[in-house]
Amino acid sequence: MDTALPKSDERIIETSVAFSNASSLFTPAIFAEPSTPTHRCVILCHGFLSDKQSRTNRRLTELLVPQGIATVRFDWYGMGESRQHFPNMTLKHCQDQLDTVFQMVQERELTHLGLVGSSFGGLLAILAAPHQPTLQALGLKCPVVDFPEVLRMEFGPDAMARWKSTNHIPNIIGNGSPVPLHYGFYEECLTYDAYAALSHIQVPTLVVHGDQDELIPRPQIDRLLTTLTASKQLTLISGADHQFGRPEDFRLMTTHLAQWMINHLTNP
Repeated sequence: MDTALPKSDERIIETSVAFSNASSLFTPAIFAEPSTPTHRCVILCHGFLSDKQSRTNRRLTELLVPQGIATVRFDWYGMGESRQHFPNMTLKHCQDQLDTVFQMVQERELTHLGLVGSSFGGLLAILAAPHQPTLQALGLKCPVVDFPEVLRMEFGPDAMARWKSTNHIPNIIGNGSPVPLHYGFYEECLTYDAYAALSHIQVPTLVVHGDQDELIPRPQIDRLLTTLTASKQLTLISGADHQFGRPEDFRLMTTHLAQWMINHLTNP
């Protein structure tokens, strides 16, 4: 795949929006659109303990909008500018948010839709994709498939035991204090089967993964690809870690995801 996107003079117009669903779940978001009308849009889902302004979300917006594709980036429950309390987060809350985002973009007459999920956002994207008939392309950046396994491997048995007794998890994005999160979140995650959802996805799917990813076990990615029956592609970036921390790794990851969306969101 060519990793150089065509240049464009299209301007990026960003608007801060907020929406609530039937459960009064408040979700802050940023809608970015080109200066000329479009029916194409990509929904961007950030990772765990991140926010809508993640560098991946912002860079994908910079790459997609000049190509005539709008984007929406938003905060998961309790993260970023969300008004909810993170300790009470559930996967069900996040699923409801993503469903509402799909409704919002469809109300704006955006009918050619793509979805990109990063890590934890990839898990939510996998769970949502089979139920969104207007979805035309899926992009998964180092996706979590079995979150309980990832949590156990990252925290270790002692920290898992402390989580159960204290309702706090280690701060996995820094050296700060433990992060409050009810242990019930882990128990809820055990009830989800993302592999089952993968078997029902019907849209072209790109998986971008680093071969030195220290968080997502490679067997999860291999099983994802085996389970997924839709048209699919794995782009494995040599030497890249979970954060795609090297500039060239980050450039390749974001460019491949953007090009996948450009290729698969047909012109209205």
